[in-house]
Amino acid sequence: MIIGLTGGIASGKSTVSNYLAELGAIIIDADKIAHEIMEKGKTAYWQVIEAFGREILAENGEIDRSRLGKIVFNNLEKKKILEEITHPQVIREMREKIEEYRAENKVIVLDVPLLFEAGLDSMVDETWVVYVDRETQLQRLIARDGLSYEEANKRIQAQMSLEKKRVLADFVINNKGNIEDLKRQVLLKWREINEI
Repeated sequence: MIIGLTGGIASGKSTVSNYLAELGAIIIDADKIAHEIMEKGKTAYWQVIEAFGREILAENGEIDRSRLGKIVFNNLEKKKILEEITHPQVIREMREKIEEYRAENKVIVLDVPLLFEAGLDSMVDETWVVYVDRETQLQRLIARDGLSYEEANKRIQAQMSLEKKRVLADFVINNKGNIEDLKRQVLLKWREINEI
């Protein structure tokens, strides 16, 4: 079975993904793949530099993700350019990993922030959304990343709203409570899918 796990920035998706890994799921993390394909010397690295200039580079020559983030979260056209470079390469890697792991007969989780936006829900059997209300999401993002209210708001607005994702999901994990409550919801669903 392939599960598409998504959520919004600071919704708790990574916490759920890590817990699913503890339970025995194979995690294919789109963000991790995106980081790997933009490492120094890789194809996407050169394409991103060509599109955004050398000012996005850190002193060690690697792409400074916070500098790049400031550009793309303040300009939707630039965000689209970055996605056009990275998405096809990330999707190709994900498909390869699915084929590689399919034989292991385990639950595969595609951890993808833009699952619905990129149309990747077509690759999975079930979609799971980690949901949190907007105000909680804002406060968590500000606290986690040290952003201003305006910066945090821009980053949340750059993604499909969690309200929309919740409607599209097969299963919604409500992360308004504490970590124990979050894990309890995931564990119940995990047991249910493993009984099928």
